[in-house]
Amino acid sequence: MVAVFIPKEPEGEWRVAATVDTVKRMIKTGATVTIESGAGKGAFISDDEYKAVGAAIEADRAKGLADAELVLQINVPTQEQVGQMREGGSLISFLWSFENLEVVKALNARKISAFAMDAIPRTTRAQKDDALSSQANLAGYKAVIAAAWHMRKIAPMMMTPAGTIKPARIVIIGVGVAGLQAIATAKRLGAIVEATDPRPETKEQAESLGAKFLVVEGVEVKQGTGGYAAEQSDEYKKAQAAMLAKAFAGADAIISTALVPYKKAPITITEEHVKSMRAGSVVVDLAAERGGNCACTEPGKTVEKHGVTIVGDLNWPKTVSVNSSDMYAKNVLNIYLDALNKEKKFEWTYKDDIVDGAMICHQGEVHHPKVRELLGLPPLPKPEPAPAPEAKPQAAAAAPAEAKK
Repeated sequence: MVAVFIPKEPEGEWRVAATVDTVKRMIKTGATVTIESGAGKGAFISDDEYKAVGAAIEADRAKGLADAELVLQINVPTQEQVGQMREGGSLISFLWSFENLEVVKALNARKISAFAMDAIPRTTRAQKDDALSSQANLAGYKAVIAAAWHMRKIAPMMMTPAGTIKPARIVIIGVGVAGLQAIATAKRLGAIVEATDPRPETKEQAESLGAKFLVVEGVEVKQGTGGYAAEQSDEYKKAQAAMLAKAFAGADAIISTALVPYKKAPITITEEHVKSMRAGSVVVDLAAERGGNCACTEPGKTVEKHGVTIVGDLNWPKTVSVNSSDMYAKNVLNIYLDALNKEKKFEWTYKDDIVDGAMICHQGEVHHPKVRELLGLPPLPKPEPAPAPEAKPQAAAAAPAEAKK
């Protein structure tokens, strides 16, 4: 039996790390689940709904954290929160460890096992745990809805007695999870959609959803790893800028989703691009939290520059908190269930490649290789291979039949 606590997220965050359904399923495994009072309010889940499936409600966050063996949340914990957690306990949340090394050090000092949702390997087996993808999927949808709201025209073609209204043209930059959902949503609204991505394998995916794929020709493309695009050469960026200039000039909206892991978002929409766009067009920059893909983006704000509305809102998944909470909670539940051993006891094991990749620190040891490097720690020794089983002595050969006579 493991004691689980779900705290209320910071002010302004409407998501929650556990839903009624996931709490119910954890309790069925023998866990005791405590919810901080009001934690589900932003996702329209009341304390009474949690209580109805067997959860306890705790108004004192510090007590809930101190009593819990496993804390489930979405956002990076504060230093104060880490100090209130049980020493030797476990945490599942986003950590963004490269940028929050002081938090990592605090977690490690308290021997807390910190599983980072942003460090989960991008493998087929890990898809059920991949919160980055589940949240990006929703962000891609909401970005198109935001673009449609800010455009001073409609998305679909419409034939009326007064004449035909041409469909809007929407350009999607980045054909990852968010970009694919943006393509699908824009097509459902009836827009003409164009998309681009440096990864050639995304061409078929974009075209299967009805988008025209824009290719940067004549330059070498660097291959990324783990499903992400790599940062491209200056030569590629120059050729890409020229190709995009033509697409942007005729666009009514641009949805930008280009990210490179743990780096500032690449600028794919220059100020010159913005100046060349139609008055009244819209840029929705999903990369605003990493600085933005548009040179004119102001993270956290919606501004108008050179006659173009540029939306730099942060945390798009929270705007659909009912669905994003449900999806994140299921991701977390899958991680929890996989960590139960044969006796249904919760324990981490590095034999699980997902745990091995996403565990930042564990039992007083920083485990993640890159985080160790950033903290100036030497690499961990590689585990010695298991000894080969001893060869069994061969049985003596049977004597020829003649010798037995």
